[in-house]
Amino acid sequence: MRTGKDYLSSLDDGRTVYLDGERIDDVTVHPAFAPVAGVVAELYDMAADPANGMQYTAPETGETANLVFSTPRDAEGLAARRAAIQRWAGHTHGWVGRSPDHVGTFLAGFASRPELFDTEHHSLGANVTAYYQRLLREDLFVSYAIIPPQVSRATTASGWGEDFLQAGVAEETAEGIVLRGAQMLATGAAVADEVLITCIKPLGPDDQDFAFSAVLPVNAEGLKLYCRRPFAPAATSAFDYPLTSRYDEPDALVVLDDVFVPWERVFASRDIAVVRDQFFGTCAHALGNWQAQIRFAAKLRFIAGIARKVTQVNGTDKIPAVADKLGELASIVGSVQASVDAAEFTATLDGNGVMVPGREPLYSAMGLQSETYPRVIGIVRDLVGGGVLQLPASVRDLTSEHTAADVAHYIQSPGVASEERIKLFKLAWDVIGSEFAGRHQQYEMFYAGAPFVVRGVYAFRNFGYQDAVEDVDAFLAGYTTAS
Repeated sequence: MRTGKDYLSSLDDGRTVYLDGERIDDVTVHPAFAPVAGVVAELYDMAADPANGMQYTAPETGETANLVFSTPRDAEGLAARRAAIQRWAGHTHGWVGRSPDHVGTFLAGFASRPELFDTEHHSLGANVTAYYQRLLREDLFVSYAIIPPQVSRATTASGWGEDFLQAGVAEETAEGIVLRGAQMLATGAAVADEVLITCIKPLGPDDQDFAFSAVLPVNAEGLKLYCRRPFAPAATSAFDYPLTSRYDEPDALVVLDDVFVPWERVFASRDIAVVRDQFFGTCAHALGNWQAQIRFAAKLRFIAGIARKVTQVNGTDKIPAVADKLGELASIVGSVQASVDAAEFTATLDGNGVMVPGREPLYSAMGLQSETYPRVIGIVRDLVGGGVLQLPASVRDLTSEHTAADVAHYIQSPGVASEERIKLFKLAWDVIGSEFAGRHQQYEMFYAGAPFVVRGVYAFRNFGYQDAVEDVDAFLAGYTTAS
C-alpha cells in the first residue's frame, strides 16, 4: 500500500503550477500547498496501516487495495466502504472536500459499466476498466475539472464565438486526442497525481468537440494549473488559524495548450451521450455524492461540537434560547447524518451488480445543502457573539512580556484558562469568519452545482413523486359530492 512518503515524493515531477504569476518549483515545500499535501500524506499512512481496517483484496486486481476505492457488491461491502471513508473524513473533520476518495469513487462508478464507453465510433470501455485497476494498484489521488469556465452561462461553449475557451478536442489522431482550452474547478489538483477532465454540465448538439472524458497526469506537457490566492501562507500560526493552516485546498483553473492524450487515457471523445451517461447512466453520481455526504456529515458534527463547547465556556448553555439554538443545530446535523444512514439502508443492487446508496435520501440531503450549511454557520455566529471579535491579534500576545498578563487576566472564563478560551474562539473564527471559512461556505453551497439544479434535477427526479401522487389520487377517488 502506498504511504504518505511515497505520495509526497511523487509530487516533485515537474508539474506546471502557477501562483501570483510565478511557477512553483515544488508543491511539497511551498507554503500554499505543503500543508494540505501533508494532510493527504497522513491519509495515505492511515490506509497503509492494516490496523486501521482500510484494506481489502480487490477482485478486479486480486491485490490488496484501499477500501475507499472499492466497488460495493453487497450491503457488507457498502458498509465497509463507508467505514473507510468515515475514517478519512474523521481525520480531517470533513474539511478536505476533495480527498482522494472523492474522484476515486466516481471512477469506480465509471468502471462499473465499461460497456457504456463502447460506441459506434470508439471502443473505450477497456480503457476505463484498465484505469480503475491502475487506480486500485497505485492508490492514486485523482482530482477533476468538470465545469466549463464561467465565460457565459447564456449559451454553451459552441456559442461563445471563440474556439476552445472551454476545453475540447482539437484533433483526433490514430494515437490519441489533442486537448485545447480550459476547465474548472480542479480543487486539489496541484497536489494530486492525475486529473480527470470532462464535463458534467449539459452540452448542446453543437458541442461535440467539448464532449470528451480523459484522465491526464498533472505533469502532462501543456497542462497548466492557475491557482486562486491561497489562504494557508497568510495564516500567522496554527494557533491563530487552526483550519486554514492545515486544510486549505488549492482550487485551480486547468489550461490545456494542445495537450496530447494517448487513447488508453481517453474514456470518450466527441460523444455527448457518453459524457452525460458516465455520470448518470452509471452509479458514479450516486456513489460519489454519497462519499461527499459522509464527509459533509463529519464536518457538521465537528462544527456542532465547537458550538456546544463555546456555550459551555461562556456558561450560556443553560439559557433556554441558547438550548433552542443548540437543538436546532443538532436537528440539522442529525438530519444529514440520517440521510447518509437512510441511503445506506435503502441501497439496492443496480443492473451492473453494484450496491448503490438510495437516491431519495441522498439527493434530499444534497438538495438542502445550500441552505443547511449557511444555517449551521448562522447558528454558530449567534452562539459565539462578539467573543470572536475581541481576541488577541495573534498567539504572540499570549507570550509577550508586555501583553501576556493582561490577556491572561481579562480574556478568560470561569474555570477556563485564557489560552484555552482564546484557542477555542480562534477555531470558531476559522469556521465562520476567516477567508478559509468564506471559501468553505461557497464550496458547500455550490459543491454539486447551482442549488436550483441540485433541487430541480437531482432531488426532484429522484424523489418518489409517482407513488406520492398515486396515493393522493387514491384518496381523492374515495369520496365524491355524494359522500
